[in-house]
Amino acid sequence: MTDEQYMRRCLQLAGCGIMGAKPNPMVGAVIVSGDGRIIGEGYHRRCGGPHAEVNAFASVRPEDEPLLSDATIYVSLEPCSHYGKTPPCADLIIKKGVKRCVVGCVDPFAKVHGRGIQKLRDAGIEVTVGVLDDECRELNRRFITFNEHHRPYITLKWAETANHFIDDDGRALAISTPFTKMLSHRMRAQADAILVGRTTDEREHPQLNTRLWAGPSPRRIVIDSRRQAFEGLDFSRPVVPQLLAWLYDERCQWLIVEGGAATLNSFIAAGAWDEIRIETAPITVAAGTRAPQLPDCARLHTQQTFDGNTIRIYRK
Repeated sequence: MTDEQYMRRCLQLAGCGIMGAKPNPMVGAVIVSGDGRIIGEGYHRRCGGPHAEVNAFASVRPEDEPLLSDATIYVSLEPCSHYGKTPPCADLIIKKGVKRCVVGCVDPFAKVHGRGIQKLRDAGIEVTVGVLDDECRELNRRFITFNEHHRPYITLKWAETANHFIDDDGRALAISTPFTKMLSHRMRAQADAILVGRTTDEREHPQLNTRLWAGPSPRRIVIDSRRQAFEGLDFSRPVVPQLLAWLYDERCQWLIVEGGAATLNSFIAAGAWDEIRIETAPITVAAGTRAPQLPDCARLHTQQTFDGNTIRIYRK
């Protein structure tokens, strides 16, 4: 097997931590003996618990311990080099005496960011960096955006008719199907905060919770000039930058913006988005509120159809 194939196994394992690892990144680790046999694997199961490398070494059977001196450890994200809630994984890798370490992508977190890789190299371990880099960054795109851009990853989300209206002449319109509603609630269960504007809140009274999916509900935020969403919000200045700075301070890594049109357009105008999710139903109305227009830089990432409704996700 190749480095890429072992790294794909790391990514499979890492994905198992999607609910428990937050706010830490999802990480998978695989230990391979000199003859190409996987002798240990693990992933970061929950924040505050052992990291992927620790769990991978713990899974190695006693009779395979002598093989570590000629083994390679594959890790989807650079091993940590600092003391946090757990000791540095780079130190553990050095202590175990493996021959080589293959890293998917560099950790953007300031306390790591290359230091783990350098520590391994200084100890005489051969380190290869950047195997399936794009895939590894994609898995932790919210964690990476938060650390590189000092703001949450932003998903703009709306549902529209086939002729691009989001309501029926100002009245709320049921566009999503029961199944696509469930998909939305699954997404909410992974997000940290969800935001709507005053008009949507007053007209629809959305609960913005995860009642159709197992998992925690995101923090509910309503932007309303008559009441502050957080202390210090100044509506005489652009609101979006203030909001994102506050959410960064609150350690929010993923924000979903669900509308309405004015709120969505304010984020688009500010260039404050990473992903746009549009659900289109095969129905039309005579008049109503126009759906936001896609920015020129939006590129179709995925497209799926459920119960006749099409969900398209765009990225910059």
